[in-house]
Amino acid sequence: MKILKLNKISPLADEIFAGQEYSDTVESPDGIMVRSAQMADYPVNDNLLAVARAGAGTNNIPSAKYADMGIVVFNTPGANANAVKELVLCELFLGGRKITDAIEWVKTLKGTGDISKQVEKGKSKFAGGEISGATLGVIGLGAIGVLVANAAVALGMRVIGCDPYISTANALALSPSVKLIPSREEVYKRADFITVHVPLTPDTKNMFNAETFAKLKDGCVLINNSRGELVDTDACIAALESGKLGRYITDFPADAMIGVPNCICVPHLGASTIEAEDNCAVMAARQLVDYIEHGNICHGVNYPDVSMARSGAMRLCIHHKNVKEILSKILAIVAGEGINVENMQDASKGEYAYLLLDAGLPVSDAGIEAIKQVPGVIRVRVITD
Repeated sequence: MKILKLNKISPLADEIFAGQEYSDTVESPDGIMVRSAQMADYPVNDNLLAVARAGAGTNNIPSAKYADMGIVVFNTPGANANAVKELVLCELFLGGRKITDAIEWVKTLKGTGDISKQVEKGKSKFAGGEISGATLGVIGLGAIGVLVANAAVALGMRVIGCDPYISTANALALSPSVKLIPSREEVYKRADFITVHVPLTPDTKNMFNAETFAKLKDGCVLINNSRGELVDTDACIAALESGKLGRYITDFPADAMIGVPNCICVPHLGASTIEAEDNCAVMAARQLVDYIEHGNICHGVNYPDVSMARSGAMRLCIHHKNVKEILSKILAIVAGEGINVENMQDASKGEYAYLLLDAGLPVSDAGIEAIKQVPGVIRVRVITD
């Protein structure tokens, strides 16, 4: 197994890849570990099976292009959730009180004499409000959103959440004190603070725009630790200048935002903890090993999750388009060789699908080639070890 790392990765991954070729100089890798490196123009070799992102966002990876090549993209949802949650909690306090402004003001007092007297005289300019009793709107109730919502409840906030796609597991993990709201518009109208935890997609790009800001409560604080492109920069600045938006706190600084009053730009620190980097590296490394050695997909981005225990003499890992009758054609080829299917699982994700098939006897080379020629089949990999 040859694994290339395109960024600095926690050394805990070294233990998982022990005995394998794993470094930042590997050529023709089977798998890639990546954090922030841009892969749009990365020269893909024929051996590449998978790319694992040690983090949640995969905007730096051309996932759709890789799906067409039968290359699985993994991410590590939840591995950095606690780190991001803690940053959001910090930002709630920064949004409620003018702490950063006050700290910068104190720096101007150095060398002016009688600091204590000046502090007592000037601190009234930085009076703020407590978050306890305020309403927090959480948009996106995935691993991070649920942790934030529950922590905010513990801090005495009234919490409302919106996520039409919330999983059963996350719904069960959510505090019963969190009120689920069917639409974002209702959150906009009711929340004193809003924190957003959704992926960047064509539907969510610029979801906070001039029209959105007009719906907010006056003075609302918006916290964005997901992606900068969720917020229309010009509209946000206008909302800050008018006072419609009380504060904007983001982990994704944009040049135009820096120095704007009531805009706090954090330098992408959400997952920048030792613990989060360790968790992400371990999860990503385990995903690569399980996929390369056994064909199992867990936390796939561009292909569905499919996993099963090994059985039989040969495992076929088949990437294919989600089209009619393709399974029957593949199974007919296997059956035509008089081979029983001991176990199989197939699942789809949008236009792509993935089939794991354990055959009782080895399928012939001619049979494998016939499967590759079935219309809609993207890639066939054989595992016999």
